[in-house]
Amino acid sequence: MGFMKDRLIVALDVPTRKEAFQIVKMLDGEVGAYKIGMQLYNSEGPDIVRDIQFLGGRVFVDLKFHDIPNTVGQASRVMARKNAFMFTLHASGGFKMMKTSADSVREEAAELGIELPLSVAVTVLTSISHEVFMSELGSRYTIAEQVTNWAKLAQKAGLSGVVCSPWEISAIRQACGDDFVIVTPGVRPAWAETNDQERIMTPKEAVQTGSTYLVVGRPITKADSPREAAQRIVAEMEEGEKSR
Repeated sequence: MGFMKDRLIVALDVPTRKEAFQIVKMLDGEVGAYKIGMQLYNSEGPDIVRDIQFLGGRVFVDLKFHDIPNTVGQASRVMARKNAFMFTLHASGGFKMMKTSADSVREEAAELGIELPLSVAVTVLTSISHEVFMSELGSRYTIAEQVTNWAKLAQKAGLSGVVCSPWEISAIRQACGDDFVIVTPGVRPAWAETNDQERIMTPKEAVQTGSTYLVVGRPITKADSPREAAQRIVAEMEEGEKSR
């Protein structure tokens, strides 16, 4: 996969193109990709994907598609046409929705002769605790069981991988193998605040456990020196890889 920094994705959780550009320029050469979520995408419009790419960054479009299969399939084709590095949809949309997405993006990429984007299914948000999951969402499974079930379903549907908290990495690796992509938000260095994340690990622990890509936002973007913070996190990731 190349350098460890290629596995670090920075969340551009800011409302304006100007702020996003400032972060991308500060981190040039230090991280592997940038995540554009609903806030920035809805504030600045779809062209923000192209704008970040123009600055040299790979773009992970995190819009968490969840709709009828045909709608999600067509939205997935758009992600291929935008040359997204990665995009998300909700695993809770079910097998048919996920398979339609996987088939559609594969067809679109083949027709255009471009690299296939990674399609990853969001499982249980990292802001949700076990207590909330059981009491408010009414699941008969634990979070680890539900996430693993969805990961196996996503793999069967032909998706590249899943998004999950670091706490579920081991179970998914065991169920889905080494080639399945695992994207983990909820990564917090020991020196950073946890903010609204519940199920977290340090960068070293996440890589050591088997994460493919780490998504980090505020510990980098709100740091006094975002560039130095990114370098520290990459160093921790390298320690994790060495101790696997």
